[in-house]
Amino acid sequence: MARMLVDGDDVVVRLALRERAAARRREVRVPLAAVRRVTVEADWWRALRGVPRRGVSVPGARSTGTRRHQAGVDFVVVRPGEPVVCVELRPPAPFRLLAVRAPTPAAARAVARDLVRAAPGLDTSTPCRQPLPVPEEDPGGATTPLPEAAPLPRGR
Repeated sequence: MARMLVDGDDVVVRLALRERAAARRREVRVPLAAVRRVTVEADWWRALRGVPRRGVSVPGARSTGTRRHQAGVDFVVVRPGEPVVCVELRPPAPFRLLAVRAPTPAAARAVARDLVRAAPGLDTSTPCRQPLPVPEEDPGGATTPLPEAAPLPRGR
């Protein structure tokens, strides 16, 4: 089973042998300074966003590897019935989110607590993960108009 831990100034996800084969990497390492928010998701599927990019993804059964979406790339190791520790990352990191399963809710909370203690400058404004930005929205809050759709032809 994958383990998420703090190693010096890094967050490290160490993968088990099968997970290594699926993700095609031994571990994932990101700096603690890049951690924006740490949360625990009770439902494994809530941690998934985007489409599988590299790794193994079986709908309803598991997802291990990277997933691509409009805001970047996530690294996930999730399975049904297990809680997930979600670590949102700031842009210099290679991923936007690390989502790693834990065997029990208590173990997930313990990992999250360790990460919160070790990571400097966390965003504690909300205990929830933040949604992905919508491409049509301006970062300043104003929205740009969507292109006009062509009129539909009248029925025959």
